[in-house]
Amino acid sequence: PWRLFEHARAVYTVSSQLGFEAILAGHKPVTFGTPFYAGWGLTDDRRPVPERRGRRLTRAQLVAAALILYPAWYDPYRDRLCPVEDVLGALEAQARAWREDRKGYAAVGIHAWKRTHHTAFFGGQGGRIGYFENVEKAATDGRPVQVWANRESPELGRACERTGRALLRVEDGFLRSRGLGAELVPPLSLVQDDLGIYYDPARDSRLERLIADAATLAHARLLRAERLIEALRRTHVTKYNLGGEGTLPEIPAGRQVILVPGQVEDDASVLFGADEATTNVELLRTARRLHPRGFLVYKPHPDVEAGLRDGAVPIETLVDLADHVATDADPVALLERADRVVTVTSTLGFEAMLRGVPVTTLGAPFYAGWGLTNDLGRIPARRTARPSLAALVHATLIAYPRYHDPVTALPCPVEVVVDRLSRGDGLSQPPRLRLLAKLQGWLSGYGWRWWKSR
Repeated sequence: PWRLFEHARAVYTVSSQLGFEAILAGHKPVTFGTPFYAGWGLTDDRRPVPERRGRRLTRAQLVAAALILYPAWYDPYRDRLCPVEDVLGALEAQARAWREDRKGYAAVGIHAWKRTHHTAFFGGQGGRIGYFENVEKAATDGRPVQVWANRESPELGRACERTGRALLRVEDGFLRSRGLGAELVPPLSLVQDDLGIYYDPARDSRLERLIADAATLAHARLLRAERLIEALRRTHVTKYNLGGEGTLPEIPAGRQVILVPGQVEDDASVLFGADEATTNVELLRTARRLHPRGFLVYKPHPDVEAGLRDGAVPIETLVDLADHVATDADPVALLERADRVVTVTSTLGFEAMLRGVPVTTLGAPFYAGWGLTNDLGRIPARRTARPSLAALVHATLIAYPRYHDPVTALPCPVEVVVDRLSRGDGLSQPPRLRLLAKLQGWLSGYGWRWWKSR
């Protein structure tokens, strides 16, 4: 109906609620009955309305009465009454899931341990998911094709192009879990990109377009993003929410604290988004060159600390380049002490931006090139928009990802996931994944074989 309203010259109705929605869309509908929205000066009434409807209302006043003051609204995630905005968020998330998922998917490159929560994300709206190893069979299945982003192949792309199937790349979102993906902790957010993927700056992505579009959003549209930023700051929610220590040694007077987050060196975001600095040693050396008098705090990536991924820095190099190594550290506590973050492509740079910490990027992460960071890497020339921080957050955390509530198993808005992550509700790891994660830990010395098999 909203698309019809955009193109309609007039709306005629007896008493349909579409007449009310036509008013919201800017029409003055013709009514042949006496619906609740008639008689207030917002309709062209062809039947007499009760004289008691003598006031002339604005559209906002009619909405306030019909959608805010009159009804009681229910929050299905928290089992309580709520304001209308919470219900709109719930309906938006659930309607989006139905629109995108109702035809089902042919999925490629989804590892066995991921399939249960992958199905929970994308298979709850009536569409069935088939898992394939053969790309030709997936492309000729008849359903849209999903692929875990780092397992996309040229063969799959050609097969989908030949059969006219949509190809959707899936990856973890930016508010993921309480725990690491490398430890098989299921995610609460996933992204699905029909153009590229956010960590690959060599090609356009749906996130890039959303960021560019958000730069022109009216301020009223960005209020939700501003409230989200406040909630993330207040609750200390981050991507992995691991907690940890946040203390630093005494900082000598006059020295700025430069936080340098280490990365997984063979991670896709580094392989695709790095420029000259491609290792953690090169990152540290560049940070020291940029800030010779800075107090460099190096935070190893938690996957590397756990011995599950590549990127460990030799101790002698750490002694030479870093003033402090923050092992098992709470990233939010470190950000509260930091004067600047220097990173290649780490999402900790994005989290620093949310908390007002200046960021220098050496690569081309999704949040670089928009005028909000000091960029020393090669940035795609197409990133010409200049969004505000709220606009960047709206695109990155509201419009781009999908969220799944672990308590109700429903699609949900980002605000519910922030609440779950801050409280820990429903975040226990399935027993079979706990056992598999322990086995992975015992075999961490053979991590290269593990990750090759994944």
